[in-house]
Amino acid sequence: MGQVQGKTAIVTGAGSGIGAASAETLAREGAAVLLTDIDAAGGEAVAGRIARAGGHARFLHQDVTDEAAWPGVIAAAEALGGKLDVMVANAGIAIMVPMLEMSLAEWRRQSAVNLDGVFLSVKYAVPAMRRAGGGSIIILSSVAGIRGSIGLAGYCATKGGVRLFAKAAAMECASAKDNVRINTVHPGIIDTPIWDKIAPDPRRNAPLDAHAMAAVGAPMGRAGAAQEIANGVVFLASDASSYMTGAELVIDGGITSGSAVRR
Repeated sequence: MGQVQGKTAIVTGAGSGIGAASAETLAREGAAVLLTDIDAAGGEAVAGRIARAGGHARFLHQDVTDEAAWPGVIAAAEALGGKLDVMVANAGIAIMVPMLEMSLAEWRRQSAVNLDGVFLSVKYAVPAMRRAGGGSIIILSSVAGIRGSIGLAGYCATKGGVRLFAKAAAMECASAKDNVRINTVHPGIIDTPIWDKIAPDPRRNAPLDAHAMAAVGAPMGRAGAAQEIANGVVFLASDASSYMTGAELVIDGGITSGSAVRR
């Protein structure tokens, strides 16, 4: 308990899945948490659970691609906890469609949320963290930011993009000696509601099944839980990771280590 006691955090995309688990775990470990999401009902529900558990949280409706709203988000976090120590840039979408069938509008929409949203979260968090004397930014990438995946070319482009953006941004902050750290988390196949939002696999005309995919593709033979990713997020948010910046925390059941298929 108390890994992030006294810290103030923003978690984007906190209405479900990894974002919700991260927000709840940060609050349980002592942080004041500002949850944001485009899904107001989901975000309010998570904030309510935190409050009922004795945590300190507030929900704020946010479209992470709207730059004009970002100063207000930062101000709300500073009002909640007096400063900003932690930014969890989690909001993202996945559009599964073959590369040659993807429209430019789909490409741009996915890039706006997954790339622009992350850029804006860092752009507006860093000055606030400098005012606070430092902080930790955790960007949710994916194993799809490390390797390619059929039907997810656009998604891979965005997740690979934030992976290298984080490294470059981390170097800028390190060179400024501002005590702001920036790292990425790369989940594998995680059992969250995002699978229900991805377009069905056109070859099967059925929703994607995280457990079935993990049974075949993950050496550990199972899908991960959102809590397992949240545990990594809290580690990066805490002072226990104080010598880490520009690093990648891969939590994937072994997917990126090699093939799970015996030959």
